[in-house]
Amino acid sequence: MTDALVIGAGPAGLMAAYELAKAGRQVVVVDAKPSVGRKLLMAGKSGLNLTKDEAYERFLPQFGDSAGRLGDILTAFDNSAVQDWARDLGQPVFTGSSGRVFPKAMKSSPLLRAWLGQLSDLGVAFRTRWHWQGWQDGVLQFSTPAGPQTLSPAVTVLALGGASWSRLGSDGLWAPWLAGHGVELAPFAAANAGLVVDWTPHMARHFGQPVKGVGLSVGAVHSRGEFVVTQAGLEGGGVYTVSAALRTGAPLMLDLMPDWPLERIATKLRHRKSKTTLTNHLRKALQLTPVKLALLQEFAHPLPTGDALAKLIKALPVKYTGLAPMDGAISTAGGVAWGAVDSGLMLNAVPGVFVAGEMLDWEAPTGGYLLTGCLATGKWAGRHGAHYI
Repeated sequence: MTDALVIGAGPAGLMAAYELAKAGRQVVVVDAKPSVGRKLLMAGKSGLNLTKDEAYERFLPQFGDSAGRLGDILTAFDNSAVQDWARDLGQPVFTGSSGRVFPKAMKSSPLLRAWLGQLSDLGVAFRTRWHWQGWQDGVLQFSTPAGPQTLSPAVTVLALGGASWSRLGSDGLWAPWLAGHGVELAPFAAANAGLVVDWTPHMARHFGQPVKGVGLSVGAVHSRGEFVVTQAGLEGGGVYTVSAALRTGAPLMLDLMPDWPLERIATKLRHRKSKTTLTNHLRKALQLTPVKLALLQEFAHPLPTGDALAKLIKALPVKYTGLAPMDGAISTAGGVAWGAVDSGLMLNAVPGVFVAGEMLDWEAPTGGYLLTGCLATGKWAGRHGAHYI
């Protein structure tokens, strides 16, 4: 009989495996893909953002409606602990100007290699290309290269991810199996997703251009960041931060000059020389970049003048058609409802089975929050799984 099983070899699953193995359990980790940690490796392609270095009272609210349920979990493994964990793996970190924390190597592979080495030293075994097929008579069923396999572990941690980036392993196919066992689920929804915009042809020359130093507002939700204009719409951290509020189709307003008060902009606009075109005046007097000018023209053509134009620069309504498709989103909301698990993240309906990472119904913005939440829930589930045995 298998002592402890972890299904899913992403950050949450690997952290759960570490906690179980550290407690003396014989741990097997299975994953459907040919190799482990694929989503972690993808995240490191642009620099692995491990966490955010900021006061905990600012850090926790970033988890929105789930902050209360995640409070104890994140306190046990907070943003400072994530940095210590990376250092313990021999991966020094640094904090960027925005407070984001990265390994000095600026990629995932050295950290993942060190982590897998640590797990191997603890006796953790890995099985790849093992596709979980649910339960039959309480026994876990798998499709493997060697044919069907079954396992009956004393404890199982499910860390299968949400329903985005299916090519990396997060496909949400586990949902019907849990629902069939009476587990309450919340519908999946795109999180940290880009916006879809039906551009007019003149925007094509701006595709790929970053828009920096902008404010984004959706009702009472405000963000300061940047994004990129793409053929599909708008993509990037600034948009991701407000994507949860945008799922309802609420209006998005851009502040193209968040460091300038309205009156200062209005004053500059009043001093336009008669022979200067409006576009040149906006570029010279307000230092609006070509891509910001293009967005202004795209969403507010024909442009008004004077104070009306100043108000548009401070609150430009974005005409979008919705969020990008869920499979292309960075993460998903929805999944196993909080009411379906106990305080240790064990399924109420399936004793001995714990859930971690994006399978749970929570979301957080990129910038280190999402990865910290996955690591913390994995550690919590693994620790409580070890106690359960």
